[in-house]
Amino acid sequence: MPLFESFLMAGFESACHINKSGLRLDMHALTQHDRQVAADYELVRSLDICAVRDGVSWPFVERGGTFDFSSLAQALDAANRHGMQVLWNVFHYGCPDDVDLFSPAFIGRFERYCRALARFIHNHSGRVPFYTPINEISFFSWAAGDVGYIHPYGYQRGRELKCQLVRAAIAGIEAIWSVNPQARIVQVEPLVHVVHPRGQPELARQAAEQRASQFEAWDMIAGRAEPQLGGHPRYLDVMGFNYYHSNQWEYPNARLRWEDTPRDERWVPLHQLIAELYERYRRPLFVAETSHFGVGRGPWLREVYTEVKQALANGIPLEGLTIYPIIDRPDWDDIEHWHNSGLWDLVRDEQGILRRVLNEEYAAVLREIQQEGFTPGSP
Repeated sequence: MPLFESFLMAGFESACHINKSGLRLDMHALTQHDRQVAADYELVRSLDICAVRDGVSWPFVERGGTFDFSSLAQALDAANRHGMQVLWNVFHYGCPDDVDLFSPAFIGRFERYCRALARFIHNHSGRVPFYTPINEISFFSWAAGDVGYIHPYGYQRGRELKCQLVRAAIAGIEAIWSVNPQARIVQVEPLVHVVHPRGQPELARQAAEQRASQFEAWDMIAGRAEPQLGGHPRYLDVMGFNYYHSNQWEYPNARLRWEDTPRDERWVPLHQLIAELYERYRRPLFVAETSHFGVGRGPWLREVYTEVKQALANGIPLEGLTIYPIIDRPDWDDIEHWHNSGLWDLVRDEQGILRRVLNEEYAAVLREIQQEGFTPGSP
């Protein structure tokens, strides 16, 4: 039986961290998904998409040690009403102001939050729940621990933060399972490819190490690396990978240009990266995030879909493909700048309501994919 209730899935941006300018983000509020969640789920359901990735904003549901899940109650009610399966991001880069990510106390705080969240969802939904304890441990530990990009603005502490996040994720999983042993755990990380610059073979080792680092968090979770953290294969339940046009680059940070024709011969087709990931872990996989922006949205989705079909034809048990974000989102560092990356663009009306306006070119590609009648196992 498939894990998800539709192969094509939708994702809503739920980041709630403090950006490099010191601004606490609330993507649910900025896109008005918090106010329009029922209508958003209805829109998604109208396209025969029955599964979504959404998130819980920890800084806004826990204040002063007290939990208020009223905002989550609205989303659960909307999901129940529209028959929507939700995969919940538990920690999407943001934590309460009084939480120190590097402190040992962080693990206990996160464990307590996970238990309260799991209990609330268990009491308000009859579905088997899916949880991503910490979204993109690899990216988050780099952004918040190595390069000072987002709070807590750490430098050269990425490895330390990664270990801390893995410990917290494991504690959170056990807290979730203590409430509902049937809960499924989704571990989501970026899928990348890194090559060394032409004519500089002396950088091959550094490029290979940078590429290999994408597996560190998964290996720690599974107990393959840093066993003192408490990892075990049971924590690597379902694996999601995030893949965008910028996920292949030349060491240290020169993007391989997806949009070029002819394309750089060092670009690796997605289905080959998927095969490598599956052979390494042999776990159920799905595309947890993918999209492009502007006029590139449709061609990108068509290419990713074609690559996913090839992976399935090669025997890889892919469970889903998530269009993320399904509605547009503002930039983390400039909330006045919109990415034009959603299936629906957001247009503010005279009352200040962000109207969902379908991007017809993008939607046409989605309809073509659906009209092909593709189902997993029969590409």
